[in-house]
Amino acid sequence: MSIASKILRPSVLPGFGPALGYTVFYLSIIVLLPLSAMFAKAAGLGWSSFWETISSPRVVAAYQLTFGASAIAASLNVTFGFVVAWTLVRYSFPGKKLVDAAIDLPFALPTAVSGIALTAVYSRNGWVGQFLEPAGFHVAYAPPGIVLALTFIGLPFVVRTLQPALQDLDFEVEEAAASLGATRLQTLLRVIMPALLPALLTGFALSFARAIGEYGSVVFISGNIPMKTEIVPLLIVTKLENYDYAGATALGASALMISFAILFLINVTQWVTARRHRRT
Repeated sequence: MSIASKILRPSVLPGFGPALGYTVFYLSIIVLLPLSAMFAKAAGLGWSSFWETISSPRVVAAYQLTFGASAIAASLNVTFGFVVAWTLVRYSFPGKKLVDAAIDLPFALPTAVSGIALTAVYSRNGWVGQFLEPAGFHVAYAPPGIVLALTFIGLPFVVRTLQPALQDLDFEVEEAAASLGATRLQTLLRVIMPALLPALLTGFALSFARAIGEYGSVVFISGNIPMKTEIVPLLIVTKLENYDYAGATALGASALMISFAILFLINVTQWVTARRHRRT
């Protein structure tokens, strides 16, 4: 079927022209105009001032912590989120509906509340922290606490992305692999994972993107120690409080460009992986 025939095919919605026009208008108002204003404000600094703002040692340390902790948290969510999604899809057990509903709690819970709760649990006098800190393992007011908070808010993205993919994965494929002599590990690595890889990459990208912009839950458990536990969103808020709007937009624009480049690579990898899977 040609592209023209697909466009002209009858639809319950108005024609292609009005639908596309509304899409462009909506995205322009909600996404493109605010981002354009941010880049325009950042451009007012000039290249030398812009580079000086985003390359200071304090900002570079915040970038390293933000993107590093976000990548670690997204990787943890992909690993353990796969197990959670597999359990919810493949098994029936008492309380399954309750566990499934609990996955969405980070969506409904205010991030500041989750940050306070995590800090109360993992601080020196907390339920868990009182046992960890004497052993020399610091969670609250340290980078591990930031990873923990970002993992908490990113888990639903991975689980909800994997669940439909697992539901579409035919169990007979696993039985066929077993009948051909494949072990459980071989079936997992050569049959299941290639089919789920696009969904895994999508979940990783969503969790990673959510973690980069997180502020509320991290600001409490991190301690906000300069050069150690400061994140980029906190520096942006700090500059806004000091009425340095150009500096704040410069940090926002640079973080946006880095995030876009990383997400673009992930999406390209996902597209290539999905295309190879369809061919096989």
